[in-house]
Amino acid sequence: MTRWSPSDAALLTGRTALVTGGTSGLGLETAVALAGRGARVLVAGRDTARTSSAVARVSSAAGHSGSAEPLALDLASLASVRAAVDDVMARTQALDILINNAGVMAPPFSLTEDGFETQIGTNHLGHFALTAGLLPLLLASGQPRVVNVSSTAHRTGSIEPDDLHYASRSYSAWPAYGASKLANLLFTAELARRADDAGSDLVVAAAHPGYASTNLQFAGPTFAQNVVGRTVTRAANGVLGQSAADGALPQLYAATMPDVSGNDYFGPDGFQEVRGGPTRVGRADAAKDEVMARRLWDVSSEQTESEVAFPR
Repeated sequence: MTRWSPSDAALLTGRTALVTGGTSGLGLETAVALAGRGARVLVAGRDTARTSSAVARVSSAAGHSGSAEPLALDLASLASVRAAVDDVMARTQALDILINNAGVMAPPFSLTEDGFETQIGTNHLGHFALTAGLLPLLLASGQPRVVNVSSTAHRTGSIEPDDLHYASRSYSAWPAYGASKLANLLFTAELARRADDAGSDLVVAAAHPGYASTNLQFAGPTFAQNVVGRTVTRAANGVLGQSAADGALPQLYAATMPDVSGNDYFGPDGFQEVRGGPTRVGRADAAKDEVMARRLWDVSSEQTESEVAFPR
C-alpha cells in the first residue's frame, strides 16, 4: 500500500492556516506542504530573520499554489501571544487551520517572563492562550481545525496542576518535557469535548512525529550541549530518525483529511511509532483522564487569563 503523502490531501485554496514554530523542522515542512496545497500560511516564529527566511522558502516551494506570511510570535510570552492574536485578527476574518507545533525540549530549568516553567509555559500554556484568542476566527471558518503536536514522551510525564512550575518539587528536564507533551493531549481531549458539547464544527486532533531528525534535539537537551552529547545525538538522528518532512506527515494528515474526528491522535505506523506513514495511534491512560483534563484546563485558563468560550 502506498504511503500517504501531502499530495493526497484536499486542495486548500482559499483557506488560511497558522503554523507555530514554522521557521524550521516539522513546522517549516508543514507550512511548505500546506502552501503547496493552496493555503495561505501564516508562519509564526520568534526570530524575525529566521521567519522571513522560512516565508521565502515556503513561498518558493508553493509557487503559484499558495502563499506565506510572517507572524511574530513568542509562545514563552503571553504579551507576544496576545499581540499575535491581534495581528491575525487584523489580517483575516477567519482561520481555518491552527497547528500548535512549536516547542522546546528538555532545557535546564528556567522561567518565562510570566513566571511559567519554560517547557509547560511554551509547549502548553502559550498554545492554550493562542488557541483561546484565535477561537472566534476559527469558529468563523466553515471547517475549522486545531492540531496539537505531542510526543511519545507524553507516556513519561505526569501533571501536577497545583505546581506546574516546580515551586515545591524538584525539576528534571525530561520528565518535565513529558509532562508538557501530556498536557498537549489533555488539552486536545478537553477542547474536543467542549467543541462537541457546544455542537461546534471545530475538529480538534493531535499528532506526534515519531523520531524526526530536527534541530529540536540540539536546541535544549543538556546532553546535547557538549561535544560528546552532540555526537551521540547526531548519530542517533542518523540511525533512528526520519526526515522532518516525514515526521510532519501525521500532523499534516490530522490538519487536512476529511476522516479526522475530534480527539484523534496520529503518529507513524512503524515499529514503536518511531517512523513511517501516518496512522491513528494510542495514548497513555494518563492522557485519557477526563478529570485531570478539566483540572488542567481550569488552571491553564486561570494562569493565562484566557477563556476558551463557545457560543451557545
